[in-house]
Amino acid sequence: MERKKYVIFTAAGSGTRMKSSEPKQFLLLGGLPVLHRSIFAFVDACPDVKVITVLPKNQIERWKDLCIEYPLDVPQVIVEGGITRFHSVRNALAKVPDGAIVAVHDGVRPLVSKDLIRTMFGKMRECRALVPVVPVTDTLKSLERGKDGELVSTGNPDPDRSRVFGAQTPQMFLSEELRAAYSLPYDISYTDDASVAARYGIPLSWIEGERNNIKLTTPGDMALAELFI
Repeated sequence: MERKKYVIFTAAGSGTRMKSSEPKQFLLLGGLPVLHRSIFAFVDACPDVKVITVLPKNQIERWKDLCIEYPLDVPQVIVEGGITRFHSVRNALAKVPDGAIVAVHDGVRPLVSKDLIRTMFGKMRECRALVPVVPVTDTLKSLERGKDGELVSTGNPDPDRSRVFGAQTPQMFLSEELRAAYSLPYDISYTDDASVAARYGIPLSWIEGERNNIKLTTPGDMALAELFI
C-alpha cells in the first residue's frame, strides 16, 4: 500500500542574522511570505501532502493572521516549537502516523523545486532515508578560533573538497523510523535530521540537490532569492 506523504516545516528559529524585526519566515519574497512559498512548493508538487508547520509559541497568532492576509487555503497542523530544532521536530513527529513518508524541510528554503520534491518522494519507495546534497566548490581550510577569536591553523591537512558535500532539505524518512530516532536524548552534534537518523542506525541515501535551494539566513540571501523569483 502506498504510504501517505507528510511534510514538517521547521520555522521556529529566531533568525537573528537576518537583522529584521519580523521573523525571516514571515518576510515578503516576491509579494508573499517566505513560509507561504515553501508550503506552496510542496503542495504544488504533491497536492495530497499533509502539512505540519512548527512555529514559536509567540508567533502562532501572527502566522494565522498572515494566512488570512495572504490567503493560504492549505490545511495544516500548527505545532509549537521547542528549545532547539531537535525538540521542534520531535514535537511535530507526534502528529505524524506510522506508515507514512515524512519530509522535514526548512521553512526558509522557499526555492526548492517541484521536480526535486517529486523525485525524492518517488525514490522513498526504495530508501529508508534520503538527503539532498550539493558539492562544495570552495577551497577548504582546516582552521579554529584562537583565544582572542582570531582564526588560526589547526595543523591538520586541509579537507579534500571533492569528498565534501553540503546537506540541504527536504530530508525524507519513514515516519516510524524517524520518530524512533528522535527518542534518543538530545545531543548538540545533531545539526539536521540526517544526523539524528544516522546516530540511531538508519542507513542514509543521497541525491543531488539544487544550488538554488538556498536557506535564507542573511539580508544578502533575501536579495539573491528575489533575483531568483
